[in-house]
Amino acid sequence: MKQHEAVILAMKQNGGYATLGQLYQTAPKIPDCKWGTKTPFATIRRIVQMRDEFFKVRSGLWALTSEKVKVMELFSNEKETKKEREYSHYFFQGLVVEIGNMKGFQTFVPSQDKNKPFSKQKLGDVTTVSKLYEFTYEEVLRRALTIDVTWINSRKYPNSFFEIEHSTDIYNSLLKFVEFQDFRINFYIVADSQRRAEFDSKIGFSAFTSIKPFVKFWNYDSVSELHTKISTSILAEQAML
Repeated sequence: MKQHEAVILAMKQNGGYATLGQLYQTAPKIPDCKWGTKTPFATIRRIVQMRDEFFKVRSGLWALTSEKVKVMELFSNEKETKKEREYSHYFFQGLVVEIGNMKGFQTFVPSQDKNKPFSKQKLGDVTTVSKLYEFTYEEVLRRALTIDVTWINSRKYPNSFFEIEHSTDIYNSLLKFVEFQDFRINFYIVADSQRRAEFDSKIGFSAFTSIKPFVKFWNYDSVSELHTKISTSILAEQAML
């Protein structure tokens, strides 16, 4: 099997699209394909950038040209159906989970999200904790159970909270974060870069003064790029062992 055919197959197995990080993990494992190196990242990157079988969806995210209509329906912000909005939400929710896993955190998503689609898996398949640790009072813990993604440190306390804001109101997520202002938790709003101005406006409200220094905006491109960067580093390290 030729190298570009292995990349095509890896992308098909992921649903017709993938981050470079996902391709780095899966394409070299396709049987009957020789790469000539333990770290074929540059080759895979060159294949998706230069061959007509692939196209760039957004920074760090690539797809099969043959699946372009379907993929753009999933990841375009224009005239999305409710189902398409939800799919994009769950995809980036899953990437944040995987980044947390690779950084050595335990990860959690709300119970109602565990069976939601993430590539060819379910979100529950990539999280490491099925039940959030009881780190605080019951009424506050109930609020934490609704956060889209939680990274948990080795002491079983939340390290970071992430709210994926594909189309919903950023204001409501900031209100959630206020409930945890007495904890040393990092807060992130994850959304399309076009919503940055909206975030900047709402985080400036006096109601959020107490958490403003601890809330960051993380756009989708940054999520995809960080996922690829960390995947590359881990796989390169493993190849040296």
